[in-house]
Amino acid sequence: MQREEKQLEATLHAILNRVNDLKSAIQALITKLETEYETINWPTFLDNYAILSGHLTGLSKILQSEVAPSLRSVVVLPLQLGCERDEALARLTEGRVPACTHDLVPDLLRTKPEPQAEQRLQQFNHKASTLSHDTAQKQVAQFTKVISHVWEIISKGREDWEGESMRSAGMQPTHSIADTHALVTAVGTGKGLRPGMPSIVPQGVGAPGMGPSRGPAPQLGPAAPAMPKAPSAIKTNIKAANQIHPYQR
Repeated sequence: MQREEKQLEATLHAILNRVNDLKSAIQALITKLETEYETINWPTFLDNYAILSGHLTGLSKILQSEVAPSLRSVVVLPLQLGCERDEALARLTEGRVPACTHDLVPDLLRTKPEPQAEQRLQQFNHKASTLSHDTAQKQVAQFTKVISHVWEIISKGREDWEGESMRSAGMQPTHSIADTHALVTAVGTGKGLRPGMPSIVPQGVGAPGMGPSRGPAPQLGPAAPAMPKAPSAIKTNIKAANQIHPYQR
C-alpha cells in the first residue's frame, strides 16, 4: 500500500511539472500573438507550436507508462463547497478559481461533455450514419481536391517566401549576365570602347621603327561596327613591309 502511494505521488509530481511546462508554453505563445502580431512569422509560430506538441507528447507518455498507477481508480471530490473566497484555492489556481461553488464544481469535475455539446455530437453522428456510400465518396473526393489545392497554394507561397528571405538575408548574386555579355563583346569586337584609347597591335604587324614581321597575317573575326579611327603611323610601316618581302632574293 505504501509503495502504491509513493508511485502515485511521483506520478502526480511528474504530471504537475509537465502541466506547468505546458501552461508556460501556452502563455508564451499567447503573449507572442498579442504583442508581436505585426512581426511574428510562420516559422516562429511553428516552433512555439512544436514546443506545445512536445509537452503534450511527454504528458501522454507519463500517463501511458507502466510504472505509473492507474488514475482511473482515483476519485477527486471537493471536501467543502461554499461561496466564500478560499485564499489557498485561489493561490493554487493562480486566481482563476477563487471559491469552490456549486456552479463551478460540475464543470471542473465533469467526465462527459456538456449537454449542449453532447447533443450536437449526437446529431452529427446521426447525420453521418444516414449518408449513402456514393454521397460519402463524393464528399471525400471533393474534400481531397480542396486539400490538394490548398497544399499547392501553401507550397508555392513557401517557395516565394524562402526566395524572399534568402534575398533579404544578403545572399545577393555575385555576377550580372548583362555585364558579362558587355565585357565579352568589348574584348572580342571592341564594342563600347572609346576612340581615343590605345589600340592593341595585332600579331604580325610591325611597330614603328622595327623591321618587318615574319609570319602570316592574322585572321580577323566578324566585321565590327564602324568606329572612328585615330590617326597613327602604322599605315606607313605596313606599306613598307608590303613592298619588301623578306623572302625575295
